[in-house]
Amino acid sequence: MDIRITPTFLHGKVSVPPSKSISHRAMICAALSGGESVLRDVLDCEDTRATADALTVLGARITRDGGEMTVAGIRTPAASADIDCRESGSTLRFMIPVAAALGTNTILRGSANLPNRPITPYLDEFPKHGVDFTSAKMPYVMRGKLTGGEFPVTGDISSQFITGYMLALPLTGEECVIRLTSELQSRPYAELTADVMRSFGADIAIGSDTFTIPAGCTFEPRGFTVEADMSQAAFFLVANATGGKTEPVNINYDSVQGDRAIVDITRKFAESGGKAFDVSAEDIPDLVPILTVLACFADGTSHITGCARLRIKESDRLAAISDGLNRLGAHIEAGADSLTIHGVRELHGGDCDAYNDHRIAMSLAIASQRCTEPLIIRGAECVSKSYPDFFKDFSILGGKYDVIRT
Repeated sequence: MDIRITPTFLHGKVSVPPSKSISHRAMICAALSGGESVLRDVLDCEDTRATADALTVLGARITRDGGEMTVAGIRTPAASADIDCRESGSTLRFMIPVAAALGTNTILRGSANLPNRPITPYLDEFPKHGVDFTSAKMPYVMRGKLTGGEFPVTGDISSQFITGYMLALPLTGEECVIRLTSELQSRPYAELTADVMRSFGADIAIGSDTFTIPAGCTFEPRGFTVEADMSQAAFFLVANATGGKTEPVNINYDSVQGDRAIVDITRKFAESGGKAFDVSAEDIPDLVPILTVLACFADGTSHITGCARLRIKESDRLAAISDGLNRLGAHIEAGADSLTIHGVRELHGGDCDAYNDHRIAMSLAIASQRCTEPLIIRGAECVSKSYPDFFKDFSILGGKYDVIRT
């Protein structure tokens, strides 16, 4: 779907969708509890559907009734499973250890850029713990049952590996230690995992470079409500910082989500009168595209660092956001691990591509507020990956767009 946006400032109240990160984790904890859990406000999008389908194939029973999801946990794991992770990196990296810990012989498939997302920490360690990969390229084929013990893992590729281990290792029944071999980037996501696990009765110990799952740690069925997604709230908070007047009505400002950092970043931006800023993205990688939009309209030159991992997301996000905004009149330079953004007063509009990346599409839509001419976004339907109603909400807030190609 290609759309043409006529520039206007957004205004009005908006209900931010539930957290995608928490939704993944809550569904998995519920599925591994062995009982029946009722989850409220689970995000319904392409990525969370991939996880729900994967858990169903592994033996869970999942039903939706409006805003409620009932998860009957896995009592007898499937002997074998064929899992389509679609384009979801979270589904892939969480399901690999979960399926292995269940002892399910599994094939894992994916599409778009997912086959290029690294899974090295699993390939290196699983054979030492009872699981063999008979294919090191997608589709991945695993056989065996994961045993406990110590799991060294690098922390500079993705925190999703640590989360995958944290969710799966209670199933071994043994004490397990996840030991970092490098500094952990995106630590708030691992802490978020621990927080959700505790809500389902599974308590783990977190040290400076270790995550310890005690023997006998188990999941219990619970009722659970997913809070609003701070990474999605970021689009509206940046819209406000660049001239809009939206009011996200359901944000938890005390959230443990790492992306709550956007609240302080946009507040400081406003207090400074829109001065340029420097920020490390090591703990907040999902905010980089929309932070780049914010920096576009800053007074001076801004720097976003710690970005190397964004080159292997749904798109090469450093290249994608730079290309899109530069086509509209921005002045951005992308380095191997950073973005340098020279602020401008306005953009001139133009034609750009979403690169099949939901966060790029939504960021470009927010940037349209400060365009002097219409903006075309090619492939805007990719927002369905995390926020299917984004353009519906965009329209409710006064955004003006037309579909020029379906």
